[in-house]
Amino acid sequence: MTVRISVFALVVALSQSFASAAEPTSVDVFIAGQGSYFVYRIPALITTKPGTLLAFCEGRKTSLSDDGDNDLVLRRSTDNGQTWLKLQIVHEEGGDAVITIGNPCPVIDPATGRIFLSMNRKNGRVLLTHSDDDGVTWSKVRDITESASKPGWGWYAMGPGVGIALERGPHRGRLILPANHRETPDRSGPSASHIVYSDDHGETWKLGGNVGLHTNECQLVETVTGDGSELLINMRNHWARSGNKPELAGRRLISRSRDDGLTWTEPARDEALIEPTCQASLIRYSWPSDSQRSTLLFANPDHPSKRKQMTIRVSYDEGRTWPVRKMIDPGSSGYCCLARLKDGRIGLLYERDNYQRLTLVTLSPKDL
Repeated sequence: MTVRISVFALVVALSQSFASAAEPTSVDVFIAGQGSYFVYRIPALITTKPGTLLAFCEGRKTSLSDDGDNDLVLRRSTDNGQTWLKLQIVHEEGGDAVITIGNPCPVIDPATGRIFLSMNRKNGRVLLTHSDDDGVTWSKVRDITESASKPGWGWYAMGPGVGIALERGPHRGRLILPANHRETPDRSGPSASHIVYSDDHGETWKLGGNVGLHTNECQLVETVTGDGSELLINMRNHWARSGNKPELAGRRLISRSRDDGLTWTEPARDEALIEPTCQASLIRYSWPSDSQRSTLLFANPDHPSKRKQMTIRVSYDEGRTWPVRKMIDPGSSGYCCLARLKDGRIGLLYERDNYQRLTLVTLSPKDL
């Protein structure tokens, strides 16, 4: 009898263990007030070729201000986000001087494994650094503004979020970074999304096509078409803020490119993707194959006016419809970034608790 009870107990314990392993988990990666920073904002999440998870953000030293003394910081995880190594400062300028470094937007060259990280200085200069050792150390930053911008662009912001490397078509291997700009020296004019790209493994960078006015922070994916591939860019809607047309706000704006980012279609509202005028995340989880279907993931605060209700949506038709929706957090939430983890799970790093925490939620695709 004792043996039977022990075996039964063991079976129950193992069943519970496997069940819990498949459930969504969460961990606070950055917490306001820890690590000499007042608060952490603007997350970017990416999985390196060896499988290390890199979580970037802005470490804001003294306040929540977008224009404060902000540094670009990083934490690394080698176990799919369960535990995190100590905070690293990737780039800081001026000590206690008010110099704003922010808008992290990394991209990985699949040919070399080199991790490029773009950022901005005072939302005007475009800076770039890279790592060849899985994010442990970073090169001296270089300023690529002259090739990534135009004279007269006084406001400039990378991403934030992640870039992509093209996997199909004539420009396979092209590295693309999403960004937005204003043709005014401040925030007064309308913004426009655009891209920056490299065809020589990040040695040089060029300015790609502008998408259209009243678009803003953006993310993009490569999609499949009947005769090849195209790019889909998904953008924050600024019609209410800069176009004085609130009736056009409340939904994400999208555009597509058939020439790998040099020209774009007229931006249009995606009526399925509700937003409160906020950054969002878009990634490709899988390409269509014999064993899996094409899957895109989108995440943002799913509310027309307030930053709350962080939600993940799924598309199986290259972003034309979003039939699957799962709310991750009904409370306050803001900027976010999705990533596919080495073990196939989905990671979502997002702002919550009124910007007091950057939390990583990991879940299985089956959870969606």
